[in-house]
Amino acid sequence: MKKILIWGFIIILLGLCAKSCIRRDIPETYPKNIINSELENIAYPDTNKNVTINGVDYLQSQAPVGVFGGELVISTIGEGPKTFNPCNSKDNTSSSMAGMMYDGLVTTDPRTGDVIPQLAKSFSIDGNEYMINLRRGIKWSDGKPITADDVIYTYEEIVFAGLGNTATRDMMMIGGKLPVLEKIDDYTVKFTTSKPFAPFLRMLSYQIVPKHYFKPYSDKGESVFNAFLSPNTNPQEIVTNGAFRLKEYVAAQRVVFVRNPDYYKINTQEEKLPYLDKLVYLIVGDTNNEILKFEAKEIDVLGIRGSNVARYKIKEPTSDYTMYNLGADTGTMFLVINLNKDKVKPIKHKWFSNRDFRAAIDWAIDRKAMVQNVAQGVAEPLFTAESLNSIYLNKYIKGHPSDKNVALNSLEKAGFKIKDGILYDSDGNRVEFDLYTNAGALEREAIGVMVKQDLEDLGMKVNFKPIEFNSLVNKLTNTRDWDMAIMGLTGSPLEPHDGKNVWQSSGPLHLFNQRPQGWNGNDRLEWEKELDEIFEEGALKLTFEERKPLYDRYQTIIYDQKPIIYLYSPIRITAIRNKFKNIFPTPLSGLLYNLDEIYIGGKE
Repeated sequence: MKKILIWGFIIILLGLCAKSCIRRDIPETYPKNIINSELENIAYPDTNKNVTINGVDYLQSQAPVGVFGGELVISTIGEGPKTFNPCNSKDNTSSSMAGMMYDGLVTTDPRTGDVIPQLAKSFSIDGNEYMINLRRGIKWSDGKPITADDVIYTYEEIVFAGLGNTATRDMMMIGGKLPVLEKIDDYTVKFTTSKPFAPFLRMLSYQIVPKHYFKPYSDKGESVFNAFLSPNTNPQEIVTNGAFRLKEYVAAQRVVFVRNPDYYKINTQEEKLPYLDKLVYLIVGDTNNEILKFEAKEIDVLGIRGSNVARYKIKEPTSDYTMYNLGADTGTMFLVINLNKDKVKPIKHKWFSNRDFRAAIDWAIDRKAMVQNVAQGVAEPLFTAESLNSIYLNKYIKGHPSDKNVALNSLEKAGFKIKDGILYDSDGNRVEFDLYTNAGALEREAIGVMVKQDLEDLGMKVNFKPIEFNSLVNKLTNTRDWDMAIMGLTGSPLEPHDGKNVWQSSGPLHLFNQRPQGWNGNDRLEWEKELDEIFEEGALKLTFEERKPLYDRYQTIIYDQKPIIYLYSPIRITAIRNKFKNIFPTPLSGLLYNLDEIYIGGKE
């Protein structure tokens, strides 16, 4: 639904039929690089079904019936969540944890990418009208019913009012107009957009929150709402509708969730899910510590970096874990350059705003060496804003090898000169700047060291500064006080519109030229204006064939202008203990999308 700093939501392209049906205007099969041969032999369960029992509209899992009890322990790097408010999360950790506690009207089928009901029992589309039928009889964790009033409140008083993270509001706007909501009855709502809008249905995956619990805080304004559900909140007070409830948060140590005993999803024996009693996030300092905890059996799941893949694969046959190759990462990793003239020192802004200076950086970076030395070959170089498995990938962008001579020629063209191995601008200023990434993410730290060396080979002085993730996010999105950074964004291989909050000039994640709230748009660069037009027009085109040239063009603009320089795309390798059952990994949704169905059973 929105890109966040990592920073996943999978979004599918939806067209609209004239006869109140949904048409999927994407190829009938995924490109070959989305399909992973290691997953082809997995026996996936049928799609969840709606069943009504004693007047309650349950969602019934079709996965094998499991055993109740036990816990699953996973890890997160950094200081932990900044908030448990799903409407205000802006980083991957906070969003993931809020996602444990709150569901949306719809979600994504993890295999096909289709939009499927979640809190909604069903939905229908007629042109630009979206009718949502809610499940009857399901409840919030405090026993109150979930009704249309909660849906209306969530969208009208939070999303459309601009409270919290505004990315969803911005992506729902068509020509400056937001959808209109109408309450049909207590369990039916209708959304009406000003025009047919291809990505709209997927945006209804936004988590619904309880009006009776949230409204006293949202009524008090933005500052009070932003502080609501902070990490200091008493877990017993939090009202949720998801599979898990917060039980405990110990700063910089762990976050503990317990099963919601009144969740609306059941198994085929009509028993309420989830199976697990407890879900624990251990907050680890860095990826090395994460590995040590996995090997000490303190955590149950590990994302394996390229440098460790061979070692874990050799040990796998005699181990207590299974490894899964999930294919190319659906997100992107990149170097972003700060073009904001109001925050960057004038001397640096003159450098950074010069396209030839940015081109020199692009040509200097040795992606092949990164793939071999950092990812140990378990990755591919990346040159585009779309991930390598995106159906919208611009295949005409071939990229290039590193070439120091081309980089030096670009610098000379921009007026820079090297003297005694030091690069100076045309005014005699030495080229020196800071490069940030998030501390503890050892892969990014290693990339940062390589970028520093590549750029210092051009005579630049690069001060590489890994800092805590939340501090880095604050620099990028609030203070805007930074020069360059190595970061990542979550992504969708099926819907470019979820990146509108990155590419729109007023977007909250328009990192390379972040504007303050209330900015009037008067100082847009010409290519920023074109990006705005592309993302406005692209959402209104209803077929893949109409949309593809537009999204090819946006990738070309980014490749040519280079405000963000893409690095490489890792292959996602994940290991999980054999004792966990109902593991059905997919390239689209990863390994743990179905936590409510996972259980402990059998031998390790």
